[in-house]
Amino acid sequence: MNEPFRGLGVALVTPFRPNGGIDYAGLEKLIDHQITGGVDYVVSMGTTGESVTLTTAEKKQLLATTVELVRNRVPVVLGVGGNNTAEVIEKLHGFEMDGVDGILSVSPYYNKPTQEGIYQHFKAVAQASMRPIILYNVPGRTGSNMSAETTVRLAKDFSNVVAIKEASGNLDQMGMILKHKPKDFMLISGDDTLTLPAIAIGGVGVISVVGNALPKETSDLVHAAMKGDLATARKEHLRLLDIINLLFAEGNPGGIKYVLKALGICGDHMRLPLVNISEGLEKKLYHALADAEVVKL
Repeated sequence: MNEPFRGLGVALVTPFRPNGGIDYAGLEKLIDHQITGGVDYVVSMGTTGESVTLTTAEKKQLLATTVELVRNRVPVVLGVGGNNTAEVIEKLHGFEMDGVDGILSVSPYYNKPTQEGIYQHFKAVAQASMRPIILYNVPGRTGSNMSAETTVRLAKDFSNVVAIKEASGNLDQMGMILKHKPKDFMLISGDDTLTLPAIAIGGVGVISVVGNALPKETSDLVHAAMKGDLATARKEHLRLLDIINLLFAEGNPGGIKYVLKALGICGDHMRLPLVNISEGLEKKLYHALADAEVVKL
């Protein structure tokens, strides 16, 4: 059950057309780019996929199309989360789950529940889900941190809670999860810049943003680190570091969508309230891509 979520997972962007509709031709090109590049699984409708701006009908169509385009070549994880527990469960029951291998579910945001509230939320989600669950802790977006204790408690109490995407940026917290977790529970980095250190202390990979554009380079980093080849992993980590930091300088997914456009994979259109990155950041990103020998000046 756990193997599908090891290695490189990519949180797919949702390509949009200039008129605002979903660009399914761009999605097909993006997915083929991922699989050719050696990713281990893809995540549909995470934060990077601008899921909060998609209608229910669009989400169902996007999932069905993603599963169809992947064609069982890699596992598919579906992002389903929110700060209304009953609504999250309703969403879970509303999706056609054929072809879905797991659920990525973010810790409740905005209303800032206590640790007991977070536990009870995921307890209800775990009891409702027919697929393995990857918890998602991202305090910078949710406004609250899911503690290591809460993560471990959930991992011990529910066999279908199989992993956490840990994006707290806190290696000490990651270490506490790894020290106390059940044997088969997995820690996945939620930050591209922490992929190498997270794997070095016992993590099993990353759910990546930069992997959208640079799947081979990111895959080389992840798989080298998991094999203990730190020299290769370190080289790829340092090669990508400037690009990764620039990707988030004006928010996600504006940066990665610009890079995908620069590489000719899909457009960089987004839905409000998100807007395209500035011209100045575009130039910096392009130069960083050239310095990493991804494009030529």
